[in-house]
Amino acid sequence: MPAIWDLPDFDSHEAVHLFEDRATGLKAVIAIHSTHLGPAAGGTRFWHYADSQSAITDALRLSRGMSYKNAMAGLSAGGGKAVILANPSRAKPAELLDAFARAVDSLGGKYVTAQDVGMSEADMVHLSKTTAHVAGLPDQGGDPGPYTARGVYLGVQAAAKHVFGTDDMHGVHVAIQGVGSVGGGLARYLAQQGAKLTLADVDAARAAALAAELGGVSVAADAIMSIEADIFSPCALGAILTEDSVAGLNVKAVAGGANNQLAKGIEGRMLADRGILYAPDYVINAGGIINVLRHIDSADDVEINRRIDAIPGRLSEIWKESDASGSTPAEVADKMAQKLIGR
Repeated sequence: MPAIWDLPDFDSHEAVHLFEDRATGLKAVIAIHSTHLGPAAGGTRFWHYADSQSAITDALRLSRGMSYKNAMAGLSAGGGKAVILANPSRAKPAELLDAFARAVDSLGGKYVTAQDVGMSEADMVHLSKTTAHVAGLPDQGGDPGPYTARGVYLGVQAAAKHVFGTDDMHGVHVAIQGVGSVGGGLARYLAQQGAKLTLADVDAARAAALAAELGGVSVAADAIMSIEADIFSPCALGAILTEDSVAGLNVKAVAGGANNQLAKGIEGRMLADRGILYAPDYVINAGGIINVLRHIDSADDVEINRRIDAIPGRLSEIWKESDASGSTPAEVADKMAQKLIGR
């Protein structure tokens, strides 16, 4: 296995910490990409990985994404991410969470954790008993999902306006991959505006139930990316835009809440070459972190909503620069974010 700084996704990270606690079975990675704007902030992912290398790669990619996301959202926070390597049964005993909390605390506030896949608000409350470096507690805004969903909805609306010349979503066909807190919330916003919905989820019953409730249709999880629609909205796990999947897309825009949607990065150019508009993921899905980190800037609900309302304008700025320069939206967003974090 190559050294961490020789990995393709190592991007001058300030620190990458590996933790193991044999008594509890904890194996975790905390990657700190940048503290230029403030403490490295980003959620903890609890996931069963095929191997340890995959977990480290995930932490590197996600922490870089958090640096960019927090910077582009105008927050006084850097970027970091943690992953806890779950066993196949995904058991999450209190003792393991306690060990992870001690790991977070050992970094002295350089990393602030929050919810992510596999970690709940209740888990954050549990961690906070051992370390103060936890965001997204019930008195700090709680579940980030609804805030992410609202920001993604506004971004989907902005994508429709850029492609079709109007942000009226009535009759606009949106294919949503993943209907959990974010994708499900997005579907409800779109249904209220009369959009046509096709939904998919690894939990087929959940997708079918929501489709029936909202007047949409559901398809198998492996079929959603080939559906003919106006907009594809990935709201599950990342790296779903590959050379093969991009070639099979039959939409005018990709705008969704999943992190790290571009598997290798080259897919951004492939989308542009096919005339498919792309909403950089860490810009469109920033609503959750804007809410979760409210305590860093002492932001109230009015300020939180103002920042989320700014997401469409930020996307439009990126797309206009992309159209003018020939750079892809992903390239434009990355350059903007890198400048903000002093790189």
